Formats: sequence, C-alpha cells, structure tokens
Amino acid sequence: MTTAKSPDTSSRDPYELDRLAEELAVREAHHKPTTGDGDEDLSAARNLPLYVPLSHGDPYLSAPTFDVEQFLLSRAYTSLPDLRTELRDYLAALKEELVKLINDDYEAFISLSTDLRGEGTRLESLKRPLGDLKARVLESRRTLQEIQDETKEKLDRRAAIREEKAFLHSLLKISESITRLESLLLISSPGDEEQDSSIGAMPLASRADTEGDDRSRGNRAKHIARVAAEYTQLLYHVSRANTEPCAFIDESQWRIDRIKSTLSSDLDHLFATTLAALVGGKDHGGRPTKVTEIEKSKLYADVTECLRTYDVLGLWRDAEDVIRREVLRDFVKKTLYPGALSAPRSPIVPHTPFPASGRASSPAPPVTASLPPRTPYTPFTAFASKQNPFAFTLRADANSTTSLASAAILDETDDPLAALYNTILRFVDRDVRRIMEIAEAVCSKSGSRARHSGEEQPGFEIMANVVWAEVGRALMDELGSVIFAAGRPDEFRKHHETTQAFIRALEFLAPSVESVEAMRKHIVFTSFERRWQLPVYFQLRWKEIVAKLEEALAVTKLERTATKALAPFVTAQAAAAFDAVRACWSAEVYIPELGARFWRFTLQIISRYRTWLDKSLPPLEPPPKVAAAVAAERVGGPAGTAATARASTPVPTEAASAESIAADEALLQQFATAITDIKAMEGQVTRLWREDLSAMLPETGPTDDEQSVSPEGTRPPLYALQHALSKLTSLVPPLLNQIVLILSRRACDALLSMRSIPSQFRAMSSSKRMPTEPSYFVSLIFKHTKAFFGIQTVDGAGGALKDAFLAPVAQDVFETVTQRYIYFLSAMKKTEESLRRLKKGKKSAYSLFGSSARDDDGRADEEKIRTQMVLDVEAFGREAESLGVKVQDSAAYRSLVEMARSSLTDDA
Repeated sequence: MTTAKSPDTSSRDPYELDRLAEELAVREAHHKPTTGDGDEDLSAARNLPLYVPLSHGDPYLSAPTFDVEQFLLSRAYTSLPDLRTELRDYLAALKEELVKLINDDYEAFISLSTDLRGEGTRLESLKRPLGDLKARVLESRRTLQEIQDETKEKLDRRAAIREEKAFLHSLLKISESITRLESLLLISSPGDEEQDSSIGAMPLASRADTEGDDRSRGNRAKHIARVAAEYTQLLYHVSRANTEPCAFIDESQWRIDRIKSTLSSDLDHLFATTLAALVGGKDHGGRPTKVTEIEKSKLYADVTECLRTYDVLGLWRDAEDVIRREVLRDFVKKTLYPGALSAPRSPIVPHTPFPASGRASSPAPPVTASLPPRTPYTPFTAFASKQNPFAFTLRADANSTTSLASAAILDETDDPLAALYNTILRFVDRDVRRIMEIAEAVCSKSGSRARHSGEEQPGFEIMANVVWAEVGRALMDELGSVIFAAGRPDEFRKHHETTQAFIRALEFLAPSVESVEAMRKHIVFTSFERRWQLPVYFQLRWKEIVAKLEEALAVTKLERTATKALAPFVTAQAAAAFDAVRACWSAEVYIPELGARFWRFTLQIISRYRTWLDKSLPPLEPPPKVAAAVAAERVGGPAGTAATARASTPVPTEAASAESIAADEALLQQFATAITDIKAMEGQVTRLWREDLSAMLPETGPTDDEQSVSPEGTRPPLYALQHALSKLTSLVPPLLNQIVLILSRRACDALLSMRSIPSQFRAMSSSKRMPTEPSYFVSLIFKHTKAFFGIQTVDGAGGALKDAFLAPVAQDVFETVTQRYIYFLSAMKKTEESLRRLKKGKKSAYSLFGSSARDDDGRADEEKIRTQMVLDVEAFGREAESLGVKVQDSAAYRSLVEMARSSLTDDA
C-alpha cells in the first residue's frame, strides 16, 4: 500500500517527511485494535512501544554518520509534531549545557597566563649548573672506557698466554709420548747419533726376540696393549694441537707415522705368531709343538689382547688380513683345487675333536641331496636349527674353552662335494669359530660399531671378509666349472642343495646376526649367488617334464585303464598331468629360488589338462529331439496343461535300438571317466597344496576376499590355484547333465511298456483276480542308473562317483521319469475317455439283453487298471527312495500319485 507523490512535492521536501508521515498514519490505521474483542485489546496494550527520551547515549545521534531514515524508523510511534517538539527540547538542553561548560572553565583558562608570569627567570637559574654536570659526566665516562679497554686488553693477553701455555703443554706431552713410544718400541730417536743406525732397521722378528727370553708372549701382548693406549693418547693430543698450524707437529709427523707402522708391525707379528701357535701347533720359531689345554687358554687370552688392541687402533682390516694369511689361505689352497672332488679321501685328515655328548646335544644336521626328502626343508630360514643360534652369551675370557655350538655336518655319503664342505666346516669350527666369537665380544664390549661412522664398516667381520671371501672365491675360481654346471640337471640340483646347506651350516657358526647380514651383503657372496644358472636349469626341467606330459596327452581319447598304479586316476593322461605337477615340487627337481617359476608352470599344466579334456570329450550338445523332450518335460505342469503343452513334442514311441544303447554306454563311460579324473585331480592337487606347497609358497596378500588382487596384478598363490581348479571343475556340471540325459532316456524307454496295461487287462477280462504286484517294467526304470553307479553289479562306469553324485543324478532322473509318467498316464486317460464316449454312442439302439453286464465288466477292468497303476507308482517311488531320492518332497510325484488313484474316465 503505497501512495503516489508528485515531483514538486519531492523537490520541496528533500527528506520526504510527508511521505514518511503518510506511511506512518496508514500503518497506525492498519494496526488499530477492533472493539468488542477483549483478548485483542489486551494483546495490543501489551505490545505498546516503550518511550525513550532523547539523550546523549542515543545510538542514532552519537553515530559518526547521522542516518535520517533509521532515526525516524526508531521513532515510528511518535508523530512528527511530537518529534519536532522533542528535538527542539533536546536542542535547548544542549545549548544550556554548552553555556554552563563555558562558564565553569573560562575562569581557569583566563588565569592560566597570569599564573605563569615570572617562571622564565627561575628556569634560567636552573639551566646554568646543568652544563657543568654534563661535562663532568662525559669526562667520567671517558675515563671508565679507557680503564675498561685496558683491562680487556690485559685479559686478552692473559688468555692468549694461557692458550699458548696449554699448547706448549700439549706439545711437551706429544714430545714425551713420542719419546716414550720410541723407547717402548725400541726405535732410535733422532738425537741418538752415536748409536748404530742398524738398530732402527732391525727386522721385526729380531727386535721381538731381543726383548728377552724371560718375557713371555702374554707379557708382549700386554706390552703392546700399553703401547696402543699410549699411542691413542698421542693421537688425541695431536688432534688437539692440529687446530692451528704448528711446525713442531709437522716436523714430528714422520716420527708418529714410524711409531704407527712399527706398532702395527709388532702387533701383526705377535698376532701372527699367536695364531700360528694356536692353529698350526708351532711356536714362533716354526718348530712343531703340541699345545695343551692350559697353553691354549693362554693363547686365546693373547688373541683377545691382540684383537682388543686392533679394535682400539681401528685396524680391523689388518687383523682380518693376518687371520686370512695365517689361518685360511694355506688351508684353502690345500683343500680347494680343480681336482678336489675327484681326489680320493685322505685318512690323514683329522676329524673335529668333539665329544659324543656334545654332538648329541647339537642341532640336527640338515638333510642333503644324497637323502632327499619329499619336500625340501624350510627354504625361508638360513639355519638348520629352529632355535636362535645367537642366543648365547659372548665370552672372550681365556678360561672359556668349551664349544658353544657344534658344526652342522652334512651327509657325505656318495657325495664328494658334501665331504669337501664338511672338511671346511670342521676347519672353521675348530680353528676360526672361537676367534670370531672373541672378536665379536671385543666389538660388543667396546661399542666400536656404534661409535665409528664412515664409509668403512667398523668392527670385525671375520666371517664375511675372511672365511667366506676366501672360501667363496676359491669355490668360484677352482670348482666353478663343476659346481655351477647346469647341463646335468640332477647333479646341478644336488650341488645347489648341498651348497645351500653348506652356507646355512656356515652361517650357523657365525657369532651374531650382524655377521650373517654382512656375509650376505659381501660382494663375493653376491657374485657366488649370481653364478647359479637357475633359469637354464628351469628350462631343462621344463623340457623334461613337458616332453613326458605331451607324450601322454598325444592320445586325444578317454580310455579307462584298469590298473591300481594310476589310482585314484582312471586314465593315463590324468595320472601323467598330476605326475608333472608333483615332479615340479619333488625334492629331486624343486629349488626354492625357482618357486615362482615352478608355481606358474603348475598352473600351466592344469590349464593344459583342461584343454586336453575339451579336445577328448565328445560333443556335449544332446540330440535335438531328446533335448526338446526333456526341456518340455521339465517345463510341464499338471496333466491337463501338460497334454496341451506337449502336443508338438516328439515323444519316442518305441524302444531304442542296440546301436543306440551301445553308443549311450560308450558316452556314459567317457563322461564318468572324465568326471572321475577331474575330481581326483582336484583332490590330489588340493592335498599337495595343503601338505607341501602351502609351506613352500606362503600366502601373500589379503585372505578375506577371494577376488582381491595385489597391486602388481598377480593373485596370491591359493587364489590362483583355486581359479585354475575352478576352470577344470567347470566341466563337471555339463558332463553330469549329459549323464542325466542318457540315464533319463533309458529310464523313459522302460516306461513305454505301461501304455499296454489297459489292453492287457481287457484281454484277460475273464480273470476276476485283482492285481497285487507291480508291473515288470518298474524294476527296469532305474536299471541303467544302478548299473552306471555299480549298484548290484560287479563294476560300473560311475562306481567311483557313487558317494558324491548318486543322489543328485537319481533325483534328476526321477523328476524326468515322473514327468514322462504323468504324460503317459494323461494320454491313457484321454484314450479311455475316448473309448467310453465311443461306447456310449453305440448305445443309441435299444437292446433288451447284455447291456448291464457289459457295463459291469468295463467298470471291473477300469478298477483293475487303476489298482495296477497305483501299485506301479508306489513301486516306482520305493525304487527311487532306495537310491537316496526324497520322494515326498517332489510335487510332480505327488501329482502322479493323485492321478494314478483317480478314475480313468470322467463320469460327468
């Protein structure tokens, strides 16, 4: 509701106050309460606006920008004359407050200039002493700064002197350490010009011998350990002194290098002589001697001191070189040479001196290629024992001489390579294992592996850098042409299995898990593993297995072979296919590293057998007439609808010929043979997976969803196997359908005889006896089904399928025959109804004699026929129940029973 306004009005009223007044009047008139309604008056009275007078706190008046419309809307319930009066009152109040404010503060403002008169003189008098004070403060600051600079300079000079003094002390300690080390190592100092220069160049062995016969090897080890400790202190002081260039350090560097080389030479000589006495049974003079247990304990104590010294100096590789030169190299040269495998075994080779009790308590040795197991022992562990071989306390003291774990000896019967490996294992266990344990204990106690960092691997790695480096390189260089020859698959697999068992036994002797990891990362180990020509071996095995399989599958005909050697299979082709699968995983063929290839080959073999079945089986499409008849019977309903639905169905009217029966028997034989082999293949492969392959190929990927696929697109092993077997077993339902069709056809042929029942009873109408036994053809309905499953016969084509498929096949045959039975019975009733109507038409002529007697005979014949039908149907149900058919659950059979018990003709 708006009102129009004229242009001249808007020009005279820029704020449109008249329009706002009109809208306000209209709004008040619209909301005016009606009389006569008390509730509305109360509500209007309750909603009256609260009057707020104008004040300084009004938000519209105190806003930075005054909005006329908002202010007027806030006063919408006030008329314009009242609003104007209110604004004038507020203006008057503002003027009054302004005048009062000016009057209150004017007196103080006027007297401000008179109060400050005379203050300038006082300010000038205060300004004069301030300049003197400022000058004195600046002078004091300058004096303090000079004193501070002088003090700082003296402190700096004192700190420099202190550092120079500490540096000189370090140089004095370096000089004293160098002199002391030269004296301890019997090195001539540069100042001893009068001494013979030959003393400094004296051979190491001579210096060691001139130390005195009364000094034992143990004292020499402690002496060198003391020298090593002194040398580490020297290196510490040198590192601190090298923070700035120093001529003394540069001049003494050659003496430090000479001390290092001399200390290293003395340590290498002592360690070499100790190892020679410990391992070779020779003293430092090269004379053979017999080491007693007490002397061996002392020698191990010396080895511990030497290794501890090597660890302190960081010379781990030097210690490994000494062990390689004094312990391993001569043994490897004498043991590993090109003719080592063909050489006769020497009776002089000593056996490992372990007591029988210790060996009995050791872990069981791994089985090698000479006695292959059905499934290779677990290929996913590097040790022959299930216990942790490193779960022992490292003991490096001299009194600990007992063996912590005996070597895992391989079976060397008729295996020269295993005998050679046993020789190496006995040697490592007898002469090297204890040294490795001591070295590991030294590194663990000192923490050198955690303390050092750099390109070089800290700590001792004797197993990797000494034992395996020498043995692995010698095996590749001297015996590589024999061990890694893949041309003879049997020998290659035997060598591979024996070698892997040897590596596991060697790892069992390692002192720690870190040693095993270092050995596997060693370049010699990587090269050794690459020498195995595993793809070539797989190709040879593939050709061998495929040749045998294809030879068996060349015959594309399902022929049952009556022999127990093929059990549970009944054809040579199925047995050959499973033998090929089993050969892939047998101990004589399988290699763990080729597990993925053999697994793929297994799936290919199953697929190849499926292809052979497709080519060998006869066509699975049934004859069109029989297929149409069976389909019509399966679709049929009650008798009335079945008759109309089957009006065009070709129903056989006579029994099959002998040639047809023989052809059906041949088909049944082939189908039963195929199903038997398929189920046997599924069972045997599943059993092989459960017993062997599941351990060789552990599950990978999720196991909840069978359709899950890994990111690489490869299914886990079990899922792939199930997929391959599902393709094979997908042939079973079509084959069973073929068997059901043939057995149903034979059963329906036996059912043809029931159509002659009415004619038989009418021919024997003179007999007054009611039937008490079922017809002869009832026992012939399931004759072929029983013969197929070997029931009441010596042998049947589907005898092996009896437990799994007798009930479902008999159920399908029963349903088909029941439908056919209903069809024949319905046709018989139609025939009887036609005859009755024909007879009723002939009664149109009046006859005085014989009509009632003829009717009585007809009713008696119908009763006999109906009784015979009931007996036949009940006998048919009992025959089906004997085969495991649930007769009472069949709606078609219940319809058949009702139809048999009903009258043959309609009286209506």
